[in-house]
Amino acid sequence: MGLDIRLPLGLLFSTLGLILAGFGAVSGKGIYERSLGLNVNLVWGTVLLVFGIVMVVLGGRANAVHRHDRGRVGPQNQTAERSHDR
Repeated sequence: MGLDIRLPLGLLFSTLGLILAGFGAVSGKGIYERSLGLNVNLVWGTVLLVFGIVMVVLGGRANAVHRHDRGRVGPQNQTAERSHDR
């Protein structure tokens, strides 16, 4: 199966994290009084961005390994070809 959900989800989380962290970076400190002065948007935007980047990297590595293995002819592929030829 060639369906890997990590890439689109990683891009989605990275985009949302970048938007949220950007908003947290440029917003005023007055809106964070209810959260004890903690810039929640910046913190959670960074968490989302890091998670999204990790998902993209893992999905990219899995696709690269899958593409590399598909071109290789190994003992498993040879036996499958032999049984298919019969």
